[in-house]
Amino acid sequence: MNISLHYTQKGNKEPFLLLHGNGEDGSYFVHQMDYFCDRYRMIAVDTRGHGKSDRGTAPFTIAQFSDDLHDFMVAHAIENAIILGFSDGANIAMKFALKYPDMVKALILNGGNLNPKGVKSRVQIPIEIGYRIAKRFAGKSKDALKNAEMLGLMVNEPNIEPAELAAITVPTLVIAGNKDMIKEAHTKMIAQNIPGARLAIIQGDHFVANKEADAFNKEVEKFLDCFVPPKTL
Repeated sequence: MNISLHYTQKGNKEPFLLLHGNGEDGSYFVHQMDYFCDRYRMIAVDTRGHGKSDRGTAPFTIAQFSDDLHDFMVAHAIENAIILGFSDGANIAMKFALKYPDMVKALILNGGNLNPKGVKSRVQIPIEIGYRIAKRFAGKSKDALKNAEMLGLMVNEPNIEPAELAAITVPTLVIAGNKDMIKEAHTKMIAQNIPGARLAIIQGDHFVANKEADAFNKEVEKFLDCFVPPKTL
Protein backbone atom coordinates (compact mmCIF):
# COMPACT_ATOMS: atom_id res chain seq x y z
CA MET A 1 0.00 0.00 0.00
CA ASN A 2 1.44 3.37 -1.02
CA ILE A 3 -0.55 5.30 1.60
CA SER A 4 -1.38 5.08 5.30
CA LEU A 5 -5.05 4.94 6.16
CA HIS A 6 -6.24 7.34 8.83
CA TYR A 7 -8.15 5.77 11.71
CA THR A 8 -9.57 6.51 15.13
CA GLN A 9 -9.95 3.99 17.92
CA LYS A 10 -11.59 3.59 21.29
CA GLY A 11 -11.21 0.69 23.72
CA ASN A 12 -8.42 -1.82 24.08
CA LYS A 13 -9.86 -5.30 23.79
CA GLU A 14 -10.72 -7.49 20.79
CA PRO A 15 -10.46 -5.62 17.44
CA PHE A 16 -13.73 -4.52 15.84
CA LEU A 17 -13.24 -2.69 12.52
CA LEU A 18 -15.73 -0.16 11.15
CA LEU A 19 -15.91 0.61 7.41
CA HIS A 20 -17.91 3.66 6.36
CA GLY A 21 -19.87 4.36 3.19
CA ASN A 22 -19.23 6.32 0.00
CA GLY A 23 -18.09 9.90 0.53
CA GLU A 24 -17.99 9.58 4.33
CA ASP A 25 -15.38 8.85 6.98
CA GLY A 26 -15.02 6.90 10.20
CA SER A 27 -16.85 9.53 12.26
CA TYR A 28 -20.10 8.09 10.89
CA PHE A 29 -19.80 5.35 13.53
CA VAL A 30 -19.60 7.59 16.59
CA HIS A 31 -22.53 5.81 18.26
CA GLN A 32 -21.03 2.36 17.69
CA MET A 33 -17.63 3.51 18.97
CA ASP A 34 -19.21 4.71 22.21
CA TYR A 35 -21.56 1.76 22.68
CA PHE A 36 -19.14 -1.11 22.15
CA CYS A 37 -15.79 0.32 23.31
CA ASP A 38 -16.02 -1.32 26.75
CA ARG A 39 -16.02 -4.76 25.12
CA TYR A 40 -13.96 -4.22 21.98
CA ARG A 41 -11.17 -2.17 20.47
CA MET A 42 -13.28 -0.12 18.08
CA ILE A 43 -11.32 0.99 15.02
CA ALA A 44 -12.96 3.28 12.45
CA VAL A 45 -10.90 3.43 9.27
CA ASP A 46 -11.09 6.14 6.59
CA THR A 47 -11.09 4.46 3.17
CA ARG A 48 -8.53 5.54 0.57
CA GLY A 49 -9.49 8.98 -0.76
CA HIS A 50 -12.03 9.52 2.04
CA GLY A 51 -11.83 11.52 5.25
CA LYS A 52 -8.20 12.04 6.25
CA SER A 53 -6.80 9.15 4.19
CA ASP A 54 -4.79 10.04 1.10
CA ARG A 55 -6.04 9.11 -2.35
CA GLY A 56 -2.72 7.66 -3.51
CA THR A 57 -2.30 6.38 -7.06
CA ALA A 58 -3.80 2.88 -6.88
CA PRO A 59 -7.16 2.12 -8.53
CA PHE A 60 -10.24 3.57 -6.84
CA THR A 61 -12.15 0.31 -6.58
CA ILE A 62 -13.84 -1.88 -3.99
CA ALA A 63 -11.23 -4.58 -4.64
CA GLN A 64 -8.40 -2.10 -3.98
CA PHE A 65 -10.07 -0.90 -0.80
CA SER A 66 -10.26 -4.49 0.45
CA ASP A 67 -6.54 -4.91 -0.26
CA ASP A 68 -5.90 -1.65 1.59
CA LEU A 69 -7.75 -3.10 4.58
CA HIS A 70 -5.55 -6.19 4.47
CA ASP A 71 -2.42 -4.03 4.49
CA PHE A 72 -3.83 -1.92 7.33
CA MET A 73 -4.48 -4.97 9.47
CA VAL A 74 -1.05 -6.40 8.79
CA ALA A 75 0.60 -3.05 9.61
CA HIS A 76 -1.27 -2.89 12.92
CA ALA A 77 -0.71 -6.56 13.82
CA ILE A 78 -4.42 -7.39 13.68
CA GLU A 79 -4.64 -11.08 12.86
CA ASN A 80 -8.41 -11.14 12.54
CA ALA A 81 -11.33 -8.95 13.54
CA ILE A 82 -15.04 -8.47 13.66
CA ILE A 83 -15.88 -6.22 10.71
CA LEU A 84 -18.91 -3.96 10.40
CA GLY A 85 -19.33 -2.42 6.98
CA PHE A 86 -21.92 0.17 5.96
CA SER A 87 -22.96 0.67 2.31
CA ASP A 88 -19.70 0.66 0.29
CA GLY A 89 -18.06 -0.44 3.54
CA ALA A 90 -20.27 -3.54 3.51
CA ASN A 91 -19.21 -4.19 -0.08
CA ILE A 92 -15.55 -3.85 0.91
CA ALA A 93 -16.20 -6.23 3.82
CA MET A 94 -17.69 -8.85 1.51
CA LYS A 95 -14.79 -8.61 -0.93
CA PHE A 96 -12.35 -8.78 1.97
CA ALA A 97 -14.01 -11.83 3.51
CA LEU A 98 -13.89 -13.64 0.18
CA LYS A 99 -10.20 -12.90 -0.41
CA TYR A 100 -8.88 -13.00 3.18
CA PRO A 101 -11.25 -15.33 5.07
CA ASP A 102 -8.83 -16.12 7.90
CA MET A 103 -8.69 -12.43 8.85
CA VAL A 104 -12.41 -12.19 9.56
CA LYS A 105 -14.00 -13.38 12.81
CA ALA A 106 -17.51 -12.14 12.04
CA LEU A 107 -19.27 -9.87 9.54
CA ILE A 108 -21.97 -7.27 10.02
CA LEU A 109 -23.21 -6.07 6.63
CA ASN A 110 -25.36 -2.95 6.71
CA GLY A 111 -26.90 -1.59 3.53
CA GLY A 112 -24.57 -3.40 1.15
CA ASN A 113 -25.26 -4.55 -2.40
CA LEU A 114 -23.80 -7.05 -4.84
CA ASN A 115 -24.23 -4.87 -7.93
CA PRO A 116 -25.74 -1.50 -8.90
CA LYS A 117 -29.09 -3.16 -9.72
CA GLY A 118 -29.55 -3.69 -6.00
CA VAL A 119 -30.12 0.06 -5.55
CA LYS A 120 -33.64 1.43 -5.95
CA SER A 121 -34.10 3.18 -9.31
CA ARG A 122 -35.18 6.51 -7.79
CA VAL A 123 -31.73 6.67 -6.14
CA GLN A 124 -29.60 5.02 -8.80
CA ILE A 125 -30.78 7.03 -11.83
CA PRO A 126 -29.72 10.44 -10.43
CA ILE A 127 -26.39 8.89 -9.41
CA GLU A 128 -25.81 7.70 -12.96
CA ILE A 129 -26.72 11.11 -14.39
CA GLY A 130 -24.38 12.84 -11.93
CA TYR A 131 -21.61 10.40 -12.80
CA ARG A 132 -21.89 11.12 -16.53
CA ILE A 133 -21.74 14.88 -15.90
CA ALA A 134 -18.80 14.63 -13.48
CA LYS A 135 -16.92 12.32 -15.83
CA ARG A 136 -17.33 14.80 -18.66
CA PHE A 137 -15.55 17.53 -16.64
CA ALA A 138 -13.10 15.28 -14.78
CA GLY A 139 -10.18 16.34 -16.98
CA LYS A 140 -10.76 20.01 -16.23
CA SER A 141 -11.52 20.05 -12.52
CA LYS A 142 -10.09 18.23 -9.50
CA ASP A 143 -13.48 18.43 -7.80
CA ALA A 144 -15.19 16.90 -10.81
CA LEU A 145 -12.56 14.15 -10.94
CA LYS A 146 -13.10 13.32 -7.27
CA ASN A 147 -16.86 13.39 -7.74
CA ALA A 148 -16.60 11.11 -10.76
CA GLU A 149 -14.52 8.62 -8.80
CA MET A 150 -16.96 8.59 -5.89
CA LEU A 151 -20.03 8.25 -8.09
CA GLY A 152 -18.22 5.70 -10.24
CA LEU A 153 -18.07 3.37 -7.25
CA MET A 154 -21.87 3.31 -7.21
CA VAL A 155 -22.32 3.11 -10.97
CA ASN A 156 -19.71 0.49 -11.86
CA GLU A 157 -19.40 -1.48 -8.63
CA PRO A 158 -19.55 -3.74 -6.78
CA ASN A 159 -19.51 -6.85 -8.93
CA ILE A 160 -20.14 -9.84 -6.66
CA GLU A 161 -22.03 -12.91 -7.81
CA PRO A 162 -24.54 -14.31 -5.28
CA ALA A 163 -22.95 -17.76 -5.61
CA GLU A 164 -19.61 -16.35 -4.42
CA LEU A 165 -21.12 -15.63 -1.00
CA ALA A 166 -21.29 -19.35 -0.24
CA ALA A 167 -17.57 -19.12 0.56
CA ILE A 168 -18.28 -16.85 3.56
CA THR A 169 -18.49 -19.17 6.55
CA VAL A 170 -18.00 -16.82 9.51
CA PRO A 171 -21.01 -15.68 11.58
CA THR A 172 -22.74 -12.95 9.59
CA LEU A 173 -25.47 -10.42 10.31
CA VAL A 174 -27.14 -8.71 7.36
CA ILE A 175 -28.95 -5.62 8.63
CA ALA A 176 -30.82 -2.80 6.90
CA GLY A 177 -33.57 -0.24 7.35
CA ASN A 178 -37.06 -0.96 6.10
CA LYS A 179 -36.80 2.20 3.99
CA ASP A 180 -33.26 1.57 2.77
CA MET A 181 -32.11 2.72 -0.67
CA ILE A 182 -31.11 -0.90 -1.26
CA LYS A 183 -34.02 -3.04 -2.42
CA GLU A 184 -35.23 -5.22 0.45
CA ALA A 185 -35.34 -8.26 -1.85
CA HIS A 186 -31.67 -7.66 -2.65
CA THR A 187 -30.74 -7.43 1.04
CA LYS A 188 -32.60 -10.68 1.69
CA MET A 189 -30.79 -12.32 -1.24
CA ILE A 190 -27.43 -11.45 0.31
CA ALA A 191 -28.48 -13.05 3.61
CA GLN A 192 -29.87 -16.11 1.86
CA ASN A 193 -26.62 -16.75 -0.01
CA ILE A 194 -24.29 -16.53 3.02
CA PRO A 195 -24.43 -19.82 4.92
CA GLY A 196 -26.14 -19.36 8.28
CA ALA A 197 -26.43 -15.57 7.95
CA ARG A 198 -28.88 -13.76 10.20
CA LEU A 199 -31.17 -11.08 8.74
CA ALA A 200 -32.49 -8.03 10.59
CA ILE A 201 -34.72 -5.37 9.03
CA ILE A 202 -35.29 -2.46 11.41
CA GLN A 203 -37.19 0.81 11.22
CA GLY A 204 -35.27 3.46 9.31
CA ASP A 205 -33.58 4.40 6.06
CA HIS A 206 -30.10 3.69 4.68
CA PHE A 207 -28.40 5.42 7.62
CA VAL A 208 -29.85 3.39 10.50
CA ALA A 209 -26.49 2.90 12.25
CA ASN A 210 -26.29 6.65 12.77
CA LYS A 211 -29.91 7.78 12.87
CA GLU A 212 -31.40 4.78 14.71
CA ALA A 213 -28.33 3.88 16.72
CA ASP A 214 -30.12 2.37 19.73
CA ALA A 215 -32.11 -0.15 17.69
CA PHE A 216 -29.13 -0.86 15.42
CA ASN A 217 -26.68 -1.40 18.28
CA LYS A 218 -29.06 -3.71 20.11
CA GLU A 219 -29.42 -5.92 17.01
CA VAL A 220 -25.65 -6.04 16.59
CA GLU A 221 -25.16 -6.75 20.29
CA LYS A 222 -27.72 -9.57 20.22
CA PHE A 223 -25.96 -11.12 17.23
CA LEU A 224 -22.51 -10.88 18.83
CA ASP A 225 -23.71 -12.24 22.16
CA CYS A 226 -25.33 -15.27 20.50
CA PHE A 227 -22.87 -16.17 17.76
CA VAL A 228 -19.47 -14.53 18.34
CA PRO A 229 -17.78 -15.62 21.58
CA PRO A 230 -15.31 -13.05 22.91
CA LYS A 231 -11.62 -13.67 22.38
CA THR A 232 -9.54 -14.26 25.49
CA LEU A 233 -6.79 -11.64 25.52
